[in-house]
Amino acid sequence: MNAPKFASILITIFLMNACAPKKNPIVIGHRGAKGHLAENTLPSIAKALDLGVDGIEIDIFQCASGELVVFHDKTLDKLTNATGFIEELDLDSIQKIEVLNGFTIPTLEEVLDLIKGQVVLNIELKGSSTALKTNELLQRYFEGEAWSPEKILISSFNWDELKIFRSVNQRVPIAILTEDDPLDAISIGLELKAAAINPNYVSLNSDNVAKIQKAGFKIYTWTVNAVDDISLMKNLGVDGIITDFPERIPKPIN
Repeated sequence: MNAPKFASILITIFLMNACAPKKNPIVIGHRGAKGHLAENTLPSIAKALDLGVDGIEIDIFQCASGELVVFHDKTLDKLTNATGFIEELDLDSIQKIEVLNGFTIPTLEEVLDLIKGQVVLNIELKGSSTALKTNELLQRYFEGEAWSPEKILISSFNWDELKIFRSVNQRVPIAILTEDDPLDAISIGLELKAAAINPNYVSLNSDNVAKIQKAGFKIYTWTVNAVDDISLMKNLGVDGIITDFPERIPKPIN
């Protein structure tokens, strides 16, 4: 084969690979469908299911009476008609609080009962002392048919809480949440045998995406809402996109 023809074949192969479509990332509804309904509420989660998500991300705290409740902020001031710290109230008081005019704060049990294992549930351990209670609750749900360990993903910015969870549960996948250099999360990910690293999308580029995936981790990036940013993340080859607007990520046509 002559040199020009060989070079032409190499260029063709390169262009075909460069233009090959990236894999479709899974779609994870952020706090349900936060862009449509009050975040972390049952109607928001139901909306995410209606939009055909592959997974749903929620946040949990342990309240004063010991139950796990689904809420994002430490304080109630921003989203509700109440004030103070959610961890300092008992469940009876929390259930009387209104979120954004008419919604209520659910328990983790209510969320599990609503989803019934239809999609993966990413539980972010937002509050302190949530790891052991979460594991205890999940063990009860794993005794039924709807839920199994592979349908749960436990994540947290509090890596110590992730360590506690992993010490009592080796079966449920863990994701390392980070808003810093995502490469710094690789070591703790390896230590905890994590399945994924969940970075802020603005921290990602082709180099660190390749390094994270080469280390054996999925990348579920947050919180990607703009169409251009969604396209960029797809082109980088992330494994999942956490978004307030699941409908903005087109599903593959079978």
